[in-house]
Amino acid sequence: MSGGGEFPDDGNIRKRRESSRPDGDEDEEDEDEDEDEDDLARAVPATPAPVASDAAATSSQPSAVDPHRPSAPSRLSTDVRVRFSTDVEHRGPGQSSSARLGSDEGDIQTQVGGEDSSSLSPRSAPNISPLPPNRRRGLSLRSALFKRNVSHQDQSHADGEGTELEDRAGPSRPPLDRIDGYGSSDDESSTKVKEDLAITVAPEHVQVASLEPLATDKPKLGKGPIALPNYGTWLQTKEKRTGIVHKARAFGERARKSILRIKDIPPSKDGRHIDLDASRKEPLTDERTNQPYTSNWIRSTRYSAWNFLPRQLVAQFSKLANFYFLCVSILQMIPGLSTTGTYTTIVPLLFFVSVSIAKEGYDDLRRYRLDKAENNNEAKVLRTSKSSYARRSTGEDNSTAASSASLYWESVKWQNIQVGDVIKLERDDVAPADLALLHTSGENGVAFVETMALDGETNLKSKQTTASISKAIETQDDVSTCYAEFVVEDPNQDLYSFEGRVTVNDKQAPLTVNEIIYRGSILRNTSDAVGMVIYSGEECRIRMNSNKNPRIKAPSLQYVVNRIVIVIVIFVLALAIFNTVAYQIWSHRTEDNLWYLSDASVAFFPNLTSFIIMFNTMIPLSLYVSLEIVKVAQMWFLSADIDMYDEASDTPCEPRTSTINEELGQISYIFSDKTGTLTDNSMKFRKMSIAGVAWLHDADLKETRKKMLLNKKRKAKQVPRKSLRSVKDVTMPIEPVMSNLEQVETAATGNEAEASSGSKWQSSARPTKSQCELLTGDMLRYMQRRPHTHFSKKARMFLLSLALCHTCLPEVQEDGKIEFMASSPDELALVQAAQDMGFLVINRDVRTITLKLMPSGKHGEPVMEVYETLDVIEFTSKRKRMSIVVRFPDGRICIFCKGADSVVMQRLKLATLANKKMVEIERRANKRKSLEAQYAIARKSEQMERRSSVGGRKSMSLGQAARASLTLNRPSLHRASLGGIGPPSTSGRPVQPVRAEIDQWLRERENDYDIQSIHENTTPYDSPRPSGLVRISTAYSDTRSSIQIQELDDMVDENVAADEATVIERCFQHINDFATEGLRTLLYGYRFLGEEEYNTWKKGYLDATTSLVGRAQLIEEAGDLIEQNLELAGATAIEDKLQRGVPEAIDKLRRAKIKMWMLTGDKRETAINIGHSCRLIKDYSTVTVLDHETGEVEQSIGAAILAINRGKVAHSVIVVDGQTLSQISEIEPLNLLFYDLAILADSVICCRASPAQKASLVKNIRKRVKESITLAIGDGANDIAMIQEAHVGIGITGKEGLQAARTSDYSIAQFRFLTKLLLVHGRWNYIRTCKYTAGTFWKEMLFYLTQALYQRSVGYTGTSLYESWSLSMFNTLFTSLPVIFMGIWEKDVSASTLLAVPELYTKGQRNAGFNFKIYLGWTFMASAEAMVIYFCMLGLYGQALFTDDNSIYALGSLTYTAAVIMIAAKIQFIETHTKSMLNAISIFISVGGWFLWDIILTFQYKRDTKIYYVRHALIQTFGDSLAWWLCLILIVATCLVFEIGTQSLRKVYFPSDEDVFQTLEKDPAVKRRFEEAASAELQQGWDRKTNKERDQEEKIRKVVSELERKEEERREGEVKEILRNRAGEAENSPERRVDRVEGVGIDSGNSREDVDRMLSKGYGRVRPT
Repeated sequence: MSGGGEFPDDGNIRKRRESSRPDGDEDEEDEDEDEDEDDLARAVPATPAPVASDAAATSSQPSAVDPHRPSAPSRLSTDVRVRFSTDVEHRGPGQSSSARLGSDEGDIQTQVGGEDSSSLSPRSAPNISPLPPNRRRGLSLRSALFKRNVSHQDQSHADGEGTELEDRAGPSRPPLDRIDGYGSSDDESSTKVKEDLAITVAPEHVQVASLEPLATDKPKLGKGPIALPNYGTWLQTKEKRTGIVHKARAFGERARKSILRIKDIPPSKDGRHIDLDASRKEPLTDERTNQPYTSNWIRSTRYSAWNFLPRQLVAQFSKLANFYFLCVSILQMIPGLSTTGTYTTIVPLLFFVSVSIAKEGYDDLRRYRLDKAENNNEAKVLRTSKSSYARRSTGEDNSTAASSASLYWESVKWQNIQVGDVIKLERDDVAPADLALLHTSGENGVAFVETMALDGETNLKSKQTTASISKAIETQDDVSTCYAEFVVEDPNQDLYSFEGRVTVNDKQAPLTVNEIIYRGSILRNTSDAVGMVIYSGEECRIRMNSNKNPRIKAPSLQYVVNRIVIVIVIFVLALAIFNTVAYQIWSHRTEDNLWYLSDASVAFFPNLTSFIIMFNTMIPLSLYVSLEIVKVAQMWFLSADIDMYDEASDTPCEPRTSTINEELGQISYIFSDKTGTLTDNSMKFRKMSIAGVAWLHDADLKETRKKMLLNKKRKAKQVPRKSLRSVKDVTMPIEPVMSNLEQVETAATGNEAEASSGSKWQSSARPTKSQCELLTGDMLRYMQRRPHTHFSKKARMFLLSLALCHTCLPEVQEDGKIEFMASSPDELALVQAAQDMGFLVINRDVRTITLKLMPSGKHGEPVMEVYETLDVIEFTSKRKRMSIVVRFPDGRICIFCKGADSVVMQRLKLATLANKKMVEIERRANKRKSLEAQYAIARKSEQMERRSSVGGRKSMSLGQAARASLTLNRPSLHRASLGGIGPPSTSGRPVQPVRAEIDQWLRERENDYDIQSIHENTTPYDSPRPSGLVRISTAYSDTRSSIQIQELDDMVDENVAADEATVIERCFQHINDFATEGLRTLLYGYRFLGEEEYNTWKKGYLDATTSLVGRAQLIEEAGDLIEQNLELAGATAIEDKLQRGVPEAIDKLRRAKIKMWMLTGDKRETAINIGHSCRLIKDYSTVTVLDHETGEVEQSIGAAILAINRGKVAHSVIVVDGQTLSQISEIEPLNLLFYDLAILADSVICCRASPAQKASLVKNIRKRVKESITLAIGDGANDIAMIQEAHVGIGITGKEGLQAARTSDYSIAQFRFLTKLLLVHGRWNYIRTCKYTAGTFWKEMLFYLTQALYQRSVGYTGTSLYESWSLSMFNTLFTSLPVIFMGIWEKDVSASTLLAVPELYTKGQRNAGFNFKIYLGWTFMASAEAMVIYFCMLGLYGQALFTDDNSIYALGSLTYTAAVIMIAAKIQFIETHTKSMLNAISIFISVGGWFLWDIILTFQYKRDTKIYYVRHALIQTFGDSLAWWLCLILIVATCLVFEIGTQSLRKVYFPSDEDVFQTLEKDPAVKRRFEEAASAELQQGWDRKTNKERDQEEKIRKVVSELERKEEERREGEVKEILRNRAGEAENSPERRVDRVEGVGIDSGNSREDVDRMLSKGYGRVRPT
């Protein structure tokens, strides 16, 4: 099958096979690679371009080479419709197995050996094939292989052969047992193909897909030549150039092995022989080494007790800076040479190195403890006496021998298990070693194991003993009396194939991967299993795939620093040599003439050494010590970020290393696992199509739409605009709620708004696609209301198909709930969906299935129905379907079949019609995808044109400048643009266009281009009734229970349900829609059988199941006979649920120019399907599938490279499987070509990849792509190797355990947290580290250049300008704090801006934060400012006539003070963008600390000091001089003006992306737009901050209320006391007594007024009670 088109056969293409490079060479890089790039560019395009087939001249699918012209289907074509299975076999109804191979659509021609074959013309028919030429579903790899195998079998039968077809891809090495007549057998992954047999499929007609025979003499991959002659010639030329280098490396490797006495283990003669003997006491011997087999003890530590210290010393002092300081410290400790002390370098160096060694030791100790815990796990090992074995060896019949052996199971630690031991596993036990299965208590001798730790798959694998073993060992006791000899292959890394044989009673049987349980597998759904150890310890498959010696990771920025350190070392040496030579000249001219300097000359070497020691701190040790402080603080910020905290699992981000923090901001490639990393390890039944109507299953969906709080700090008087976007693009207006908070709904487009109103579910692959499906609850109510309509009958049969056609076993839990044991999460989702819809499986045994039906709803009376299970034809990777034959309660016999839609479609009664409709559907879909691809290419071209045209413009709006800055990756702002944001009166231009343009720029990148399906608006494919759907969908609300009866009746068009042709058309349209939404589809069919027909078939089926020769093939043929003329029941769509936020995270990472690869152990179809769901594959992507079975991998790679280089591909994705990858790696030219393509592609998906292959891919990209930083992320043990191999390893604390998290550099709980980890924290850490490094080098150069300039004034004698104690404290006390604070708290751009504009992340990828050019810029500024400081000091103060004190200390103090102030001011106020109180604190501590130090010195220094007159100098000498202080102010002001002026000119004429967006952030509306775009990642932190503020306000409110309550109580008490006292006085007054006598009372009204008047003056009115 052609990949990207066939290359024309000009007769001159030479076929050759290149020898593989030696194993050790792939780790090395070619020195001449850069100079050969031009040769490669000339070589590859010269390859003949692929030519499209004339048969597909009118195809609408865009070609990979030229999207404007149609081409034949190829592996490079846009493969955008991936479902549960993409394979189809072209069969018509009623055809036999052999005839169905070609049917009437075309002929297949095969050939054996080198025989020539002639082409056969395909038969002409109006509707030949079900699929269009641009649709690969019917012409997929597995389909072609199946047809070829069947043809080969027919040929074999004709020749009298009876060989069983094998169901897996054969390994590249010959089988061990081929000489004995046993080949490899079944495997789940792929189909083995004879090497001398090939078949190709090509399109014939535009409306049909046919099979066209092509020449089959082309060898398969790995057996034939590379069909790219120019590329091969270029490689040969390159190999000649580098041949000497390769030979030198090979010689060095041989020498190393010879010195270290490392011997390669030779292969065994015919495999490893292991006898089954439970009574064995002595360990078996490995014939390869004549030593016992390796123990089961495993080790993942890097060091041992004896090599830890030597290796760490080598590792620490291999760092250039450490080695430099070690040399300087040695010179310092030589008496008489140092002018700065003896131990000032060695002591901090030893402390720093000791801390690093201790940290490495602790990490390795933690690994040792984990290894110890695993090695001390216990397993049950069979122990027996010798008597049974003696009885077996005498030839006694096993069936009659008395088992007198004492059989018992002993608990043994894993590390003590040996090869040959018999192990018993119980349910949920982990296999302690690689086992050959001997016995299992499962049904039919099948054991189910979970291999998630090995390949990441959640599907359970079935393991079954061979027929001979199962017959000899019927119970566990038979193990001790069975004699068997196992012969297995030597240990290797292949997880997906196995070769071996077992001999029982002189009868041999092959061993395949189906009989082997690998270490790390978990026994599931099986009570117990017994197996024999065949590999132990480090020879187990999982250990062979692990990274035995993980490399010690170091940041890439360290290499840049090392190169700069080398430059500084050279500069220091040059400066020392210059000063030494200058001293010799000065000594000869001046010193010899001075009598007081007679006999004071210093020799050349001591003088040179003293200068080296004086200037050595231009590379400060504090650079590394302080950097560790900075990185530890950065680690704390990572772990404390609430936005990366998962509340469900209570898991924060956990950094486990601080060494590579900055590399988080430089990532170019992400290698991700699938299961548990991108997906959520759960399958959900989402949609189905019944009788032409699509239904949404929403039983597990919850209302997730909620209002989001935006972090919005504004003044209370400011009223923000309602939106930056147009009215049609928002779901509701935005209104302020608080002064600093605002509630808005999640930003959505108009289509999203419509989708949310019509459906509770949204596709992750196509989020803008409208969802108008009805709900399954409505369907059930319709069925209850009208149970006898056509639709209801079909719906019942479909639900019966869900409930019956599976292999799940129900289990009743203690609480009465029923749970299912399923070998596949897909089947579990289907059965649970049937349960949700009232068809519950409550019991299943060997013969019956009992259903509990709810015809009247959940609250109605249940009905029990028992169905008799007659036969089950199980699913295989070759059949792509499963069937079950049941007898209904009324006695009817029915077969239900489910499988890949492309397979079941061919077995329908109306298969021809289905084929025709599928062609039409595909044509419409391909037209839409072609338009999308053309738009994407046009948008790329527009950006490229803008890149060339915008660069010359000088006057642009700020929004245009932002766009140009991101497009060009270089600034283009004019001075006027910096003032573009502000009031219109000051800027002279309105602000609104800038905001609108920024909003439009963001929306173009946030929303991918998507065209709704062609003719979707005019043809009723999605609607049950065209006239009523709009009314129904608009009438629906979120409360679907309010649907009226009339609307319920209008949901289904019974006329359509009765029309089979319309049902088929709509069903396949739904399948197409489901597939483009990233769902995994299955098609269901059924047929009622007559008794006679069934009995006839049953006889043949029994013969097939009991056959000893070719059983699998006979069963397949028997099943194929009955699975014909099926009625269409419906289709299902299952969602492999992604983790929340995965598609959005991948979109933002892609915008950040990060290429993402998905490496998984799952099947190809599943991997591609998830690629669509998570948007790794776009709807218009060009998918290039590389498959070794097609034999045209090199052509596909070459065509894809040409298409990408010519700019004809909108988005390219490469898909390769592990078997193909292993064969590619064996051919060095093809391996190089593959990585050339992989680097050019936008994404790569590698399926069926072993852990070792994952690590190899990461390693190759890490070494081949210059200056790229790789990141690997995974959650399982199978991801550890690639996590350790990548520059940065991220572990997901998911459902697969914590193995990956423990060995990773950083661990997070969800993939979506990777967005903020990289785009925000990663970039901040990179910028902080770069600025810290540049600032440190700058301040050292600034300070010590003044020291060098001073040597001119003292005759180059090495006299220090600075006092020695002050000089030693320069880095430690006075200048370390500003750079440390900048390295910890600097934020050049806010988090919301970085998340809204991921394009800003590219600065780290380009190493634009710190490089040699930037270092030269900082060095220039330091040199200029050092000269300003020194010469101003010398001219304005040192040589001035009015200077009172011009001693060395006065001059040095002035220079020192100016340097300290300048360093603090520049670092904290000019270079630091984020301003806070910390800046002032840093400056105050640094500058204030220096003056405090001066004060301390001036009082503590001795008076008799001869050179530096420090005593009372600051108080009495230069401290009293106004000239000294004025000179200091003038120097600092001059330097600051120079610095600010330089920065201003740079920002005006050479602005960076950061300068643009720092200016944009100042506009509140633009800032708010950025926050809206980043709300998904920052919402959790905003919520927490809001909750904290609310809690604080609530606390304050409670305190105030309590105070008010107490104050009121106090006042009430005082009032009551006053009233009480007043009443007492009134009682005792004479007037009151007179009134009483006279009976006249006091006027109560006047008394009340008096009381109120009195209280209102000081106490308030009395509160009524």
